[in-house]
Amino acid sequence: MKPIRLFALLSLVPLAALAAPVNSAISAVTVYTDRAVVTRTATVDLPGGTTELVFANLPQALNERSLQVSGRGTAQALILDVSAKQTFVDFTPNARVKELEDQLKGLGKQVRGLDDRGSLLNAQQASLDRMETALFAPPTKDVPRPDLNQFTSSLNYLTEQKARLVTERATLDEQREELANKINAAQNQLNELRGSGGRAFKTVTVRVSAPQAGNLDVALSYTVPGASWAPSYDARVLSADRAVALSYFGIVRQSTGEDWKNVALTLSTARPGLGGAAPALSVWSLDVFNPILLREQASNDRRREMKSKMAAPAAVNMQAFTTNAAGDAAGAAEERDAEMARATIEAGATSASFKIAVASSVPSDNSPQKVPITSATLKASPEYLTVPKHLATAYLTAKVFNTSEFPLLAGAMNVFLDGTFVTTSALRTVMVGEKFDLALGADEGISVKHKRVNKFTEDTGLTNSGKRITYEYLITVQNNKRTTERVIVADQVPLSRNEKIVVKQLAPAPGELKPTDEGSLKWTLDLKPGEKRELTVKFAIEYPNDVQVTGLD
Repeated sequence: MKPIRLFALLSLVPLAALAAPVNSAISAVTVYTDRAVVTRTATVDLPGGTTELVFANLPQALNERSLQVSGRGTAQALILDVSAKQTFVDFTPNARVKELEDQLKGLGKQVRGLDDRGSLLNAQQASLDRMETALFAPPTKDVPRPDLNQFTSSLNYLTEQKARLVTERATLDEQREELANKINAAQNQLNELRGSGGRAFKTVTVRVSAPQAGNLDVALSYTVPGASWAPSYDARVLSADRAVALSYFGIVRQSTGEDWKNVALTLSTARPGLGGAAPALSVWSLDVFNPILLREQASNDRRREMKSKMAAPAAVNMQAFTTNAAGDAAGAAEERDAEMARATIEAGATSASFKIAVASSVPSDNSPQKVPITSATLKASPEYLTVPKHLATAYLTAKVFNTSEFPLLAGAMNVFLDGTFVTTSALRTVMVGEKFDLALGADEGISVKHKRVNKFTEDTGLTNSGKRITYEYLITVQNNKRTTERVIVADQVPLSRNEKIVVKQLAPAPGELKPTDEGSLKWTLDLKPGEKRELTVKFAIEYPNDVQVTGLD
């Protein structure tokens, strides 16, 4: 009876979960402006009962609160819990950082070898100096003067040895300089990777229960800092077609400690760092300065902040696994633009996501990787703007309408005009259907001249108690192109800030062209090929003799 009773007691004790290391690979990454969500996938064979799926050597900086697990397979499995543990080691788990550290150690050994060689050369130099001193020393009773052959032979030897030392020192200096450049390059690269190369890593354990054996495709997602992306554009203006060929790219950088190799990359416009709700206004109070009360208030604020962080729940996604077969049938191959692959856009309520069309690789060295998002040909209306008062030059501007389905985020832009690089500028955020301007630089095809033709001063009033100064300017604009072009000409009349100073606009007449509140005048001219237009700006300034006016030409 004792063996039977012992077996019954043992059967009541739960068996320990079977630990199964998971050989996972990064399959998908979603990059935000300040972080990334990494998804690892693996296929495991589950026995019946409870199994611990162990994901080892994950980045130390991963956010434990962001862990999510999902999967699909033939095993009717259920997630029991998910945990993360940090492990400190006496080596660098990041392979790239470890390689650089080993490289720096090897370079350090070479530097010490060169130092030892330099010390040996110094010792040889000291010996030669003593030999030279002895050679030229006055003869003594015990050391007679050497004969001519001995003296010449010794002098030739000293000369040859000193020349050899000079050559070896020069070679040594070159080797030191070359090693210093290698060390600086390796150290700079290592400094960029230090944030992801600490001597620790995290292990995530997922406990899964399955009533019977089966396979399971499991996916583990987590958030890591040290990743970002920014938009970049190439705008090629096609003047003959009055269009802009716009190429839209994402510049991705990451130093998370993991290389992303051939992953499904998604770029998101969401900004999780801003929080989910608008900030609340607190009471704006004024009081007498009291340093003691200020320190107490700051201390209370820190305690409340720490308490709120500790109370925040961990975000772990517990999902039951179904018994359906893993994976859906792949769709038919899509035809893509031969010049540039296009991403798929998914618009949400508050953001958009760009799914890059091809698998991407981004190393964990913070180097920029340029991935294509989309390309589009947008309608453009070219026009010229000139401010001849400051510079008698016409600047070409293309007014472009975003008729694509992609919002254009603020970013750097390279601008080309008919295949020629023009300038580098910045694009503001442009939503779908919105208009934006492209500055294309000066164009000598539109000639502009600005000339003051008259300045006349006269006395006014019954007793000559006032003055009137009349200014007259002539602006000449000519279209030397073979096509009709629109030119916006901007000039101005002065504004009076004192009631004693009166400004009268004489030409153009105020009824013909009214200045803005800032005194600006703008003409819109549609000039035919070879057409020339002359514009006159004329105004008078009246003021009393006892008033000194500033701002006059």
